[in-house]
Amino acid sequence: MKATAMAHPIQGLVKYHGMRDDIERLPYHDSISLCTAPSHTRTTVEFSMDYDEDTFVVDGEELHGRAAERVAAVVEKARSKSDAAHTVYPVRLESENSFPSNVGLGSSSSGFAAAAMALAEAAELDASRQEISTIARVGSASAARAVTGAFSQLHTGMNDEDCRSRRIPTDLHENLKIIVGLVPYHKETEDAHNEAADSHMFQARNAHIHGQIARMRDYLRNNDFENAFEMAEHDSLSLAATTMTGPSGWVYWQPATLEIFNRVRQLREEEDIPVYFSTDTGASVYVNTTDEHAERVEEEIADCGVSTTVWNVGGPAKLLDEEKHLF
Repeated sequence: MKATAMAHPIQGLVKYHGMRDDIERLPYHDSISLCTAPSHTRTTVEFSMDYDEDTFVVDGEELHGRAAERVAAVVEKARSKSDAAHTVYPVRLESENSFPSNVGLGSSSSGFAAAAMALAEAAELDASRQEISTIARVGSASAARAVTGAFSQLHTGMNDEDCRSRRIPTDLHENLKIIVGLVPYHKETEDAHNEAADSHMFQARNAHIHGQIARMRDYLRNNDFENAFEMAEHDSLSLAATTMTGPSGWVYWQPATLEIFNRVRQLREEEDIPVYFSTDTGASVYVNTTDEHAERVEEEIADCGVSTTVWNVGGPAKLLDEEKHLF
């Protein structure tokens, strides 16, 4: 059976860092994000006796090594939940991104979310998006939130009943614009997660993260733009402090990243524009502002010598019609 799905990548607002279980990818604490659109990943999967082995292709390149292992984990999770006889056959999975990958824009989140959604359909699972989020999670914990979409929270836990994503109701999407400052510097998020607990800043981050989660939920429910995105900005600095003080001393930011930070602060302090920066584990920058100020903000970010794109809030992962199949 063949199925195709689409999912949007995430921007972390209160980000997770490190995992207590590397197989099931169970994070140490909760995390909250929003999905960004129209950026998306489209994925087609098919179980068929005509294939000799499982094959995974992303943006035209067949995956091998650790990248293939991560996709295989999602496939096996879907298989384990299915009673459909055809899931014993090899699977072909092809995926395409509409935006650059490995530059800090959440391609793994949309990739594994789209894969999980398509696999659930192809494996004939009668599953909710919350349940499908547990399949996506074994590829990337952030992908769980990309399954439920918009503003979502991944709850920590030791099993699939607890560690799944749920939507947070808010109207902030109605007036939010996300200017992306693309800083094309390759990064590997998984390496940073693997050594997160070795940073002397890790316990300090864990000590305050639960309060941040509670406040962020409250800000979102009350449509409090300034406090929500000021917290996202501060959380980005906290995450960077932890990654930079790990054994490898990861420094993802580049000169253009810091220039964008400075421009954002100037706009906020000198022109009283509600604008805040945010980064995940990468050099590219999300600049969050309101619709009224988006054009002015984009001009300033582009003046930093980077490519810019204006994005909105994206919805949950969804199935596509058969004419959208990639093969």
